[in-house]
Amino acid sequence: MPVIAVLVLDGVPGHELTGPGMCFGTAVRHHPHVAYELRYCTAPGFRGTGSPAPFAIDTPWGLEGLADADTVLLPGHAGFRDEPEPGVADALRAAAHRGARIGAFGTGTFTLAATGLLDGRRAATGRQYAAELARRHPLIDVDPEGAVVDADPFHSAAGVLGGLDLCLHLITLDHGASVAIETERQVFMQLHAPVDAHAPADAEEAPAAAPRHRAGPHSLGPTIRWMEAHLDHPLTLSDIADHAGLTMRGLNRRFRAETGLSPLQYLLRARVQAAQRLLERGDEPVERIAARTGFGTPANLRHHFQHHTGTGPRIYRTAFRSMVAALTWADGKNAEAAEPAASGGADDPGAEGRRR
Repeated sequence: MPVIAVLVLDGVPGHELTGPGMCFGTAVRHHPHVAYELRYCTAPGFRGTGSPAPFAIDTPWGLEGLADADTVLLPGHAGFRDEPEPGVADALRAAAHRGARIGAFGTGTFTLAATGLLDGRRAATGRQYAAELARRHPLIDVDPEGAVVDADPFHSAAGVLGGLDLCLHLITLDHGASVAIETERQVFMQLHAPVDAHAPADAEEAPAAAPRHRAGPHSLGPTIRWMEAHLDHPLTLSDIADHAGLTMRGLNRRFRAETGLSPLQYLLRARVQAAQRLLERGDEPVERIAARTGFGTPANLRHHFQHHTGTGPRIYRTAFRSMVAALTWADGKNAEAAEPAASGGADDPGAEGRRR
């Protein structure tokens, strides 16, 4: 099982501490084939999280928890402008030298930069700190927008929403875009109830649930991928059975065993999820989304969307974007409260010796 070690330094903003757990935990809960072990590893001198709501944590892991980690994550922290403790810098360098993946978000990028590991590479931090990072570490090509930067094996991002963008990027690398997209949707909206595995096989309506595919020796995976790639087509039960090479009765039985849903239930939920993704990420009109997802008409899309999510497409789009905007604003306010104002320039007394 891949091990992800979150390096917890003193004064870490609380939301940056909980973000990785929420993201990777959601991926594991909603995708049976996804597995992660998450460790929170405190460095010597750790006293607790930063403002505005400080709290203490107790973890069995210290810096030794990084020794066999596949991925090390470095959130922001209050003393990011200070030279990292020798033990912290050594642990990060050792992880890099043995081939571990290292991700930093928010002001955590400053600490990773101070080890010299990012020299000659591209990196990102919060927008408000990008100029300072570039000034302190001129050998790093700093992304001024704070976008997720992949400089394998180093990955960095602004830290918006507790580093979720970076965590979702790592999930994409590990398990593909579809798993990351569904994880993001579950993190933000938590819309679906668990699958009712005992619903009648011929029912075309069932309690809303995210489709789950459990691959086996004779998996329906190729047929499921074909369905998801052809949502805009008027697929029938006969079409799906022909593609799978099964009778319709056999198809229903196999679908129920592998996904907990009948083929038409699965198709309907896949269409609703596709509509959700389009509403979240673009400005296409509902009419166009209805056609792209196989619902045909806006009225049909609204009917099924309301049934499965409890709201209409336009309200969903507005609510999703308002929530993301509010959380982004809160993230910025928390960062301001947890971290002191930028100081000095090139004559910063801590600037020398960072390239050891």
